[in-house]
Amino acid sequence: MTTDYEVVIAGLGPTGLTLANLLGRRGIRVLVLEREPEFYGMARAVYTDDEGMRIFQTAGVADELAADMNVDSTVQWVRGDGRVLVQFHSTARPLGWPIVNFLYQPYLETGLERALARYPHVTVRRGREVLDFTQDADGVTVEHAQCRGTGYGSGTPDTDPATAERVRARFLVGCDGGRSVVRTRLGIGMSGTSFPERWLVVDLKARDGADPFRHLPYFDFVCDPGLPIVSCPQPGGHHRFEFMLTDTQTAAEMEDADTVRRHIARFVDPDQVEVLRKLVYTFNAVLADRWRDGRILLAGDAAHMTPQFIGQGMNSGVRDADNLSWKLAAILKHGADHSILDTYESERRPHAKAMIDLSVFNKHLVSLGNPVLATARDLGLAAAVRVPGLGGWIRAAKMKPSPRFRRGAYLGLPRRAWRGHEGTLVPQPEVRTHDGRIIRLDDALGLSFSLLGHAVDPRAGLSVEDLTLLRALNVRFVTVFPLGGRPQGSPDERRGENADLTDLEDHTGVLTRWLAKGGAPVGSVTLLRPDRFVFGSSNPGHTHQLIGELCTQLRPATSDRMPFEERGGEAAQPDEPVAQEPAASRSRSGSVDPADVPQMSPERRDLRRAAVRAVASPSEGEVASPAGDEARPMEEAGPVRERESRALVSGIRSRGSMDKDSDAEEVL
Repeated sequence: MTTDYEVVIAGLGPTGLTLANLLGRRGIRVLVLEREPEFYGMARAVYTDDEGMRIFQTAGVADELAADMNVDSTVQWVRGDGRVLVQFHSTARPLGWPIVNFLYQPYLETGLERALARYPHVTVRRGREVLDFTQDADGVTVEHAQCRGTGYGSGTPDTDPATAERVRARFLVGCDGGRSVVRTRLGIGMSGTSFPERWLVVDLKARDGADPFRHLPYFDFVCDPGLPIVSCPQPGGHHRFEFMLTDTQTAAEMEDADTVRRHIARFVDPDQVEVLRKLVYTFNAVLADRWRDGRILLAGDAAHMTPQFIGQGMNSGVRDADNLSWKLAAILKHGADHSILDTYESERRPHAKAMIDLSVFNKHLVSLGNPVLATARDLGLAAAVRVPGLGGWIRAAKMKPSPRFRRGAYLGLPRRAWRGHEGTLVPQPEVRTHDGRIIRLDDALGLSFSLLGHAVDPRAGLSVEDLTLLRALNVRFVTVFPLGGRPQGSPDERRGENADLTDLEDHTGVLTRWLAKGGAPVGSVTLLRPDRFVFGSSNPGHTHQLIGELCTQLRPATSDRMPFEERGGEAAQPDEPVAQEPAASRSRSGSVDPADVPQMSPERRDLRRAAVRAVASPSEGEVASPAGDEARPMEEAGPVRERESRALVSGIRSRGSMDKDSDAEEVL
């Protein structure tokens, strides 16, 4: 099939920008269509959390974006007179980034769009409206035309049909907002609640030489039954206020300059600020009835709309992009089956819904207009924060939905027990490299799957075929040692075999304790997905079964499969695993007891050899992929890797199924 692009993205908001960066970094050919010809330049989202920052890290833009953020700010609920009801403040870094990051959205979007210039295979076309699309078994045809914009929702699209063009792609992703053209043309409805309450949002900027916001250092939910207010500090001398309207107030009245001046004068000197925007809005708490129609998917506000009361609307879209990007890359680069896209909605929908529910709860908490109920709320909160355990839970905002997939609804092994880490986001502590540098964990994991050995070489017990498969999938091999637990003594006699093994020292103890708590003790191996969620763990000596299960779940589609016989080459490869036992029992010489090496059945050995024959002899014009080139940029290694991984994963699909049936109790 010939395509112009692999993925077309409709919409260049935070979700579309994040998805384009993540796909671009993975070497995917992308076209982004944005109907607005000019950058909006106004703030909507004001906050991202540590999950969002970690995703931006994967996209390679986090440090640049963080430089323009207000971090570690206190968030508080206060009475109308300013007395504090509850405060939330945490300087912890469980995911490697601050939990609280206030942002100015134009800075964020500018940084994300600027980063796209790194990828010549990503094309952005502003002023192009999606008119129509059709899909078939091989891809999607998207028709788009020149558009003079809508004023970002203030008018109807002004398109010129005479400028229509058609483009062919493997997938289309609608990141085109709450008024999504993609969702509408698919006939997908949205379910939930539209709230009648109206709010006036006022965005301010300090005038040159003025310092009008110094006395407003924290994010405040002003729980005043007479006038509920939100006060939000932003970087770069910006600040936002939101005021709830009464039933009798009109939008025209509230957007009047004198009314705005009167409201902000309660907090700042109006002469020291510039009003950048004033707008009355309502909000929705809704989800699309389905997020996928074949090769067409929805993400961000096109799939769900979250009230602004916990700042998770944009972040939910960023999580969508992270979840979707690696699955699309697995299909496009490695021939994974399209059915893995079913887990996109099953994984993301419950979490997005939980964020919506929490936001609605906070909206009710903040906007109580009945003085009696408001007094009861104030007394209840004051009492709750004094209750041992409960108070700490509230102050740490533990009510926020955790990054943990619902049982039976994710790509990975079943969760073994209530403490099991399968389907859970791994923490990101700082770790120490072999040469003494301190880095964030993800910076050592690459962009694909990663195989973590807990004080053990994760390649131990794997055959050459297994290793070739994993390398074709760009899997990163990592050994994590506890503080002071690195191998010492004589030089490593097998240094050549360690060319693609990354040694890390968990000097904080965070990661090794987390692994052990979740059932992955010393000697075990844990497989992480590209989005850093745990696929599964294996007991010592059974990593081959874990790899088999990965192949079973990624099962390549028949239409994308490259038959082995087309690869050429007849030479069988030896069945020699990388023999290394857990560090706890390894001798200084690195020897291993042969009894510890898992044995193969004849049928399994035949399947493994068939898989290796598929990539042993490159076809004419191809370059053999060296063992360690998973560290190369994917766009460089991609063409060879894609063909290798499709053939390999196809070849051991049945092998993975056999392993699952024969030794499932040892994997689970």
